[in-house]
Amino acid sequence: MREIDVPMPKLSMTMEEGELITWVKAEGDQVRAGEVICEVNSDKVEMEVESPADGTLVRHTAAEGDIIPVGAPIATLATEAEDLLGGLLGPADDGQSAPPAGAPTATAEEATRIEETAAEVETAGAGPKPVVPAARRRAAELGVDLATVAGTGPDGLVRVDDVEAAAAPQPAPAPAAAAAVPVAADAEVEEVPLSSMRRVVARRLVESMQSTPHFYLTITVDAEALLGLRAELNQQLADRGDDLKVSVNDLIVKACAVLLRTSPELNVSFAGDKLLVHKRVHVGIAVAVDGGLVVPVVRDADQKALTQVAREAKELVGRARSGKLAAQEMSGGTFTVSNLGMFGIDQFTAVINPPEAAILAVGAALAEPVATDDGGVVVHQRMRLTLSIDHRALDGATGAGFLAKLKEALEQPLQILA
Repeated sequence: MREIDVPMPKLSMTMEEGELITWVKAEGDQVRAGEVICEVNSDKVEMEVESPADGTLVRHTAAEGDIIPVGAPIATLATEAEDLLGGLLGPADDGQSAPPAGAPTATAEEATRIEETAAEVETAGAGPKPVVPAARRRAAELGVDLATVAGTGPDGLVRVDDVEAAAAPQPAPAPAAAAAVPVAADAEVEEVPLSSMRRVVARRLVESMQSTPHFYLTITVDAEALLGLRAELNQQLADRGDDLKVSVNDLIVKACAVLLRTSPELNVSFAGDKLLVHKRVHVGIAVAVDGGLVVPVVRDADQKALTQVAREAKELVGRARSGKLAAQEMSGGTFTVSNLGMFGIDQFTAVINPPEAAILAVGAALAEPVATDDGGVVVHQRMRLTLSIDHRALDGATGAGFLAKLKEALEQPLQILA
């Protein structure tokens, strides 16, 4: 048997570290190559880590909730050396040849430990008290008699958790009629650990606000024509038997994409002593999900028909809310739209999603009185849009010009279709 480390894999181009969410396989479990052993979180997406070979999961070298750099070990696997090396090194010799010059050799102590590990794992179900090696070591550390520990693994296999549970002090039984005790102040507060997604969101928002000088611009748009066009389009889709419904957000995403193509000064990223002007337009859509926020990206949104944008956005939002987005579906955005209008929010400011240079915050369409040219008053649906820009890359006048063009496009929405 041979022990190998299972490293934290690089699951996306931007991944530098991952959080171990949960162990699927416990210490002592037999695993097959390609079988999922744990789940990790990276860039707000939960992904599965597979075993690189057949063998036994000897120990976890990382705990649930740990943040592990890419390449660092998360587990140790006991496997037949031939499973991994036979095909690379060729057939085994007679066992008498010396290792290649410079090759690492195991000390006697390490060799004994590996042999004991293999023996214990292979005979885990043979004895009255099968124990994984890590649990045996932990029992020695805590002074726990393994004979008193009930194993929760296969065939009663004793794991580290079992040993630690046996070592934990048991609560004293409550008295039959305890006197009332004043509640301590801290008993009124419940500590809820941050989810992995919330930790990622928190870190990135802090980084954005600390590193990016935000500048905010707000404009009010008359949404009467926009809402009318949306209703007409959805009626046409229904008449032809298509269950797709175009949303206000779809129209705004498409309008922004077209403007970013014709006004590329906002389709940029700040890069120290230079600006990166993106040749393609990829619009992110901020989506609230349980425990955080994700931003799936509609790629080349300027080149796609409105219905295609709407269909892709619907699919991406659905996968986001079910936790099934792939990392590449959340990378590469050049501009983001965040819409809280459906939650009844009139107006808000959004935090820029680096390395992008701008994000548009969309409020609800509200019925408001509007003065007419002849001195009368009418009630129209109006909405407020707030553009957050990276002041290192963009000036206020540039952002104002973009908003003015966007207002015109949304108030005369046939431009979006054209």
